[in-house]
Amino acid sequence: MKAPIPLRDVPQSNIFRKGDVFVLFGELFGRGYANGLVNEARKAGMTIVGVTVGRRDENNALRALNAEELATAEANLGGRIINVPLMAGFDLDAPAGEPTPTDMLGEMTLKSWQDDKLDWAHIEKCRAAGVKRFKDSVAQVMAELDKSIPDGSNVFFAHTMAGGIPKVKVFLAIANRIYKGRGERFLSSSALLNSDLGKLILMNFDEVTANTFQHLIDGSAAIRARVEKTGGQVRYTAYGYHGTEIMIDGGYQWQTYTSYTQGKAKMRLERIAEAAWQQGIKATVFNCPEIRTNSSDIFVGVELSLFPLLKALKKEQGGAWAEAQWQACREVLLEGQSLESLLQKIDDYNASSVMQRFRDFAAWPMDNSAELADIMIGTSEEITKMHKSRDALVTDKLSALVLEGTGPLMFHEASNPAGPVLWLNHDVIAKQLNMMHR
Repeated sequence: MKAPIPLRDVPQSNIFRKGDVFVLFGELFGRGYANGLVNEARKAGMTIVGVTVGRRDENNALRALNAEELATAEANLGGRIINVPLMAGFDLDAPAGEPTPTDMLGEMTLKSWQDDKLDWAHIEKCRAAGVKRFKDSVAQVMAELDKSIPDGSNVFFAHTMAGGIPKVKVFLAIANRIYKGRGERFLSSSALLNSDLGKLILMNFDEVTANTFQHLIDGSAAIRARVEKTGGQVRYTAYGYHGTEIMIDGGYQWQTYTSYTQGKAKMRLERIAEAAWQQGIKATVFNCPEIRTNSSDIFVGVELSLFPLLKALKKEQGGAWAEAQWQACREVLLEGQSLESLLQKIDDYNASSVMQRFRDFAAWPMDNSAELADIMIGTSEEITKMHKSRDALVTDKLSALVLEGTGPLMFHEASNPAGPVLWLNHDVIAKQLNMMHR
C-alpha cells in the first residue's frame, strides 16, 4: 500500500433489508466501533446473529457461556448468539500436558525479559494447536449459522476481532513504559519488538487481528456459495487502522498514532482483503480513525488526533449543528479555559518538527522515540488538565461522534464497495454526521 485510499463521498447504496442476516464475528463488549454497525443492521430490520469468544474457567480451560452470560450477551447484541467459544490467538494453547506460551512467559521479569529466549519449535506447536482449535470452532459455528440464513438472502459478515497481548504481569509494566513513559521511565517500542517476547506478541496479533478474517472467509465458503446461487449477495467487513487524515494547516493530512504495535497485523488484514477481492469476494477493510475505547485508553496520546474533528465539522458545512458540538465541548472545560486555546495546543503539537517526522506513510508503523513521548504524553496531560473532570472529556464526545459516523459509512459502502481497503478520514465522517443532523 503506497498511499491511503480514502472514501471521499458519503455512500448511498443499501442492499440490506428485513430478512437479510447480519453476522457479528466477534463479541460485543462496551464502547467500540462494532456498535455502530450493529445499530445500522438493526435499523435495516436484519436478523442479527453473533458469536462469543467464550470464557476461561479457573484452570484457564475455554468454555461456552453459561445461561446467565448468554442471556446478558444476547440482550447486549439484540440478537441470537451461537454459543461456541471462538477465542482467537494461541497464547493459552498447547499440546496436551505441555506448557502454553503464557506459562513460558510467566518466568520473565522486568530485569530479564529483553534477554530471555523462547523455544520457537514449541511455540509453533502451540500456534498450530490454537489455529486448529479456532478453525474447528468456526466450522461448528458455520454449520449452526447455515440454518439461520434463508436461500436468496443477503448476508453481512462483520469481523471485529483484534488484540492478542498475553496476560502476563511483566508485559503490563513494559506497556506502561512504552505507552505512558517519559524521561527515565521511557522505553523504546523497538526494544520490545526485537525481543522474543515482542516477536511472540506480533505472532499472536497476526492470529487474532488478521488470520481470523481469513478463517471467516474460508469457513463461510459453503454459505456464500449457497446464498449467491439462490440470488443473494455476501459482504465481509473488517476494522483496520493505518493512520487517519485530519485537519492540519487548513487541509486534510495523514497522520498516525505511534507506536502502534498492531500495525503489521493490520497490514496483513489489508492483504487478506485484497486477496479475497481478487477472487471475486467482496471483503473490505475500513481503516477507521483513532478513538478512545476501553482497550485504547492505555495508549496515552491516541486521543489527540480526535480534536481536529471539530474543525472538520465546520469545514464540511455542519452549520448550527456543528456549532452545537463545539458548545457541548466547551461545557466540559474548566472556567477560564477555552476550546480555541485547546485546539491551538493541538495545532502547535501537529506543527512540531517531532510530529512532522512521524507523518511518513511509507515507513508505517514506526517505533516511538523519547522526543515523541515527551511531546505526545505532555500535550495529552496538559489538555486533560483543562477539563472539569477526567470522567467527562471532549474526547468522549468526539469518540461517540466518530462511532456514530463510521457505522452508516461502512454499512452503506459495503453494499457496493469501491475496493478491498478504504480509509474513513475526518472529512467523510464529518460529511456523514452533518448529513444525518441536518
